[in-house]
Amino acid sequence: ISQQRGNVTMKFLREQVTSICPGMTSVLSPCDVTTATSHCVCVCVMSYCWCVTVLYWVCDPQMIARGKNASDLFPAVVKNVACKNIEVKKLVYVYLVRYAEEQQDLALLSISTFQRGLKDPNQLIRASALRVLSSIRVTIIVPIMMLAIKEAASDMSPYVRKTAAHAIPKLYSLDPEQKDCLIEVIEKLLADKTTLVAGSVVMAFEEVCPERIDLIHKNYRKLCNLLIDVEEWGQVVIINMLTRYARTQFLNPNMNEDKEEKEKKKTEATAIVKRKPYVMDPDHRLLLRNTKPLLQSRNAAVVMAVAQLYFHLAPKAEVGVIAKALVRLMRSHSEVQYVVLQNVATMSIKRRGMFEPYLKSFYIRSTDPTQIKVLKLEVLTNLANETNISTILREFQTYIKSNDKDFVAATIQAIGRCATNIGEVRDTCLNGLVQLLSNRDELVVAESVVVIKKLLQMQPEQHSDIIKHMAKLTDNIQVPMARASILWLIGEYCEHVPKIAPDVLRKMAKTFTNEEDIVKLQIINLAAKLYLTNSKQTKLLTQYVLNLAKYDQNYDIRDRARFIRQLIVPTDKSGALSKYAKKLFLALKPAPVLESPFKDRDHFQLGSLSHLLNAKAGGYQVLPDWPEAAPDPSVRNVEVKESVQTYPLHPPASDTASGSESGSGSEESGSGSESEESNEESESASEEDEEEEGKKKKKNVEKIKTIIPSGNLKTYELLHRITGEGLSVEYCFSRQPFSPDPHMVAVKIQFTNSATSEAKSLHVEDAKLQSGMRIKEFPEIEVLPAGETVSVVMGIDFCDSTQAANFQLCTHTRKFFVSIQPPVGELMMPIFMTENEFKKEQGQLMGMNEITEKLTLEEKCQGEHAVVQRVTTAANLSRVPCGSDKECRFAGKTVTSGSLVLVSVVTKEDGAAQLTVNCEKMVIGTMLVKDILQALTQ
Repeated sequence: ISQQRGNVTMKFLREQVTSICPGMTSVLSPCDVTTATSHCVCVCVMSYCWCVTVLYWVCDPQMIARGKNASDLFPAVVKNVACKNIEVKKLVYVYLVRYAEEQQDLALLSISTFQRGLKDPNQLIRASALRVLSSIRVTIIVPIMMLAIKEAASDMSPYVRKTAAHAIPKLYSLDPEQKDCLIEVIEKLLADKTTLVAGSVVMAFEEVCPERIDLIHKNYRKLCNLLIDVEEWGQVVIINMLTRYARTQFLNPNMNEDKEEKEKKKTEATAIVKRKPYVMDPDHRLLLRNTKPLLQSRNAAVVMAVAQLYFHLAPKAEVGVIAKALVRLMRSHSEVQYVVLQNVATMSIKRRGMFEPYLKSFYIRSTDPTQIKVLKLEVLTNLANETNISTILREFQTYIKSNDKDFVAATIQAIGRCATNIGEVRDTCLNGLVQLLSNRDELVVAESVVVIKKLLQMQPEQHSDIIKHMAKLTDNIQVPMARASILWLIGEYCEHVPKIAPDVLRKMAKTFTNEEDIVKLQIINLAAKLYLTNSKQTKLLTQYVLNLAKYDQNYDIRDRARFIRQLIVPTDKSGALSKYAKKLFLALKPAPVLESPFKDRDHFQLGSLSHLLNAKAGGYQVLPDWPEAAPDPSVRNVEVKESVQTYPLHPPASDTASGSESGSGSEESGSGSESEESNEESESASEEDEEEEGKKKKKNVEKIKTIIPSGNLKTYELLHRITGEGLSVEYCFSRQPFSPDPHMVAVKIQFTNSATSEAKSLHVEDAKLQSGMRIKEFPEIEVLPAGETVSVVMGIDFCDSTQAANFQLCTHTRKFFVSIQPPVGELMMPIFMTENEFKKEQGQLMGMNEITEKLTLEEKCQGEHAVVQRVTTAANLSRVPCGSDKECRFAGKTVTSGSLVLVSVVTKEDGAAQLTVNCEKMVIGTMLVKDILQALTQ
């Protein structure tokens, strides 16, 4: 019966897994069993495989990205967050990050599991737990999120610190009142020397407190130097931030040239006298120098960010380096081309010479989209000058033959702009546009009319023939804008065509009711101007047109008709304005200036969305103006301060002596009228104080010496004598301060030469360390005779992590790859604390900083002396005095960061005990608990 049920179950499992993952069929087929026992084992294995496969299917990021909704499975998936399998836990966290915001209530039920995940030894799990926690948008857990972010900001893993930086904007958007606390975390992360964290924390800075420019001062040079190694999107954020920073802290490098342009009216001599020599700030030069290599980046956004930085910050003579990089980006996708050309069009207005060598790169291809063609036309028009205008006009003639009507219209407008800007080719362009009036395409003719109208305003008396020719087009052109332009030209220059203008008005009066509003308004204007200049022929026509307009459906046209009638037709009720009708209608009007639509866009920061839209977008930060006077550059100087030790192991006698001397000195300075006898008394009193304090120090030192175990230090093999060809190397952690650098762990290394020949030139080379780690090599051992042993000490800064320090141990003939990996207990140094200090610090390290485990002590380890010996052997801690016989307390701090580590062991009856570890760094606390548990139970 069991076998039959088992076969049915196996068949069901096989069908389920095969339907989800067809590739699993070959794995499942061998699972047919013949005995109940083996069958039960197979069912368990297949159930686990099925669970993992379902999670892969549910939590697949590609499936979520495709928009498939898997939120209904949230209750089932969230249960697996407590699974001990790392791969399953990763998948669950991927799913929760996506759906935690939608299923907030269910996510809150598992919040304790997320908090435990923050203490997991695996950095990916810790980061994922923080990411899920910050994705739950419920204000009630803000304190928990705040505490988690603070802890993660001090994590030994840069990936977790990066995740903490990502969580800061999420918490800020959820509760803006946490801004002050978040600024403290940002300030701490800004001091991080890891490239992985830099981009993320700058992004958090931009989101939370972009106005706090003082946070950047001390980190400015570090960010400039790290920039080349930061990941690409981090580079974009940092460069944009540094652009705004530089605009507030440095002087304008082009200030002298700008002053010359403003002072053109003054004499040259006066301008030279007032000009001050400009000297670039070294920090300004550092920024330009370190960003220049990024112009070769494969990421278009990075290149664009560097280009805008140079445009806004660099001297004019140096801006040209960005042209080649931007032209290279134009070989990319059309979307990238569009953004780049938008910025090039803005740059080419003020820095025309920068892109002139690359003129042919802006020629238009038939395969370009319309928006790309229009932008390239804009750039070509901006680059046009007397030298290259003939080449550009030949290109324009080709573009007019295109089938893309919008592109053709833009080309005609570009020809008009070239004619306006370069007077030498104005007649040539005008004649070319007149030839287009005979084009079969109505849109081409209409656009040509609009452009010709603008050009004729510059020299109307020389082109009366063109006006006559355009008047004849009113019968054929139906585009409202073109018809309105022709009527405006005829009305404005009716004196140059006195015979044609009345006839045009007659034709327009017939079709007045069928015209568009813009054309009707120009017909009214034409009638008014002809009435004032040639009333005999046009008086009745004008009255007819005004009567038609009086009853038009559009109120603008009705109002215009009433206004003009009262203005030009004198009556008893006419006001004083009727006398000035001719001056109002026939006044000389300035010729229009054809300008680029990108002329004023440089007030937006290039590369920004606001620049692209030519409107201020949400979240845009205005580019500051250059300061009038240079701010103090010393704010960016970083002082190297020695770390302040809160709990010194051996309080130096010199400190106390100096304190007493300064105290007596202050008394002397404060009372200058006192006698010499009082000075001598104060000196003798200070000497007595020094003697008393010296006695106290001796007691403290003796006390510490009694609580530090004197057992043998554990040794580790670094190089076996067979591998080392007779040279064997062992090392141990001496637990003594490393005098050259107190932030390094002292490692004692013992060399033994078992070979028959001497070993020479023993030294360390090619240290391969994780980010933040440092190494201080031991002095080179010149000769080690055969059969002898020598010991040296080297220092390693493990950066409060148990990651191995890898390096090469070299002799005069060979190189050996070795590594030193410290137990977590060797990353600490003992400190002396009183019982009250211990309780106070322990009270401040509660919550996630406290880890408690229950254990059963081994028979040999149930005495107080045995507990102390085993704990101090597992970790470099000192014992803290305690009034209870059943409790042992220990204190220490991490060597690198000085983070407190407090351990207490409370023994109970029958060998039961409770271990409590309080540590500022949760990961170190978690690993230390495991090591002490192992020491006490084995």
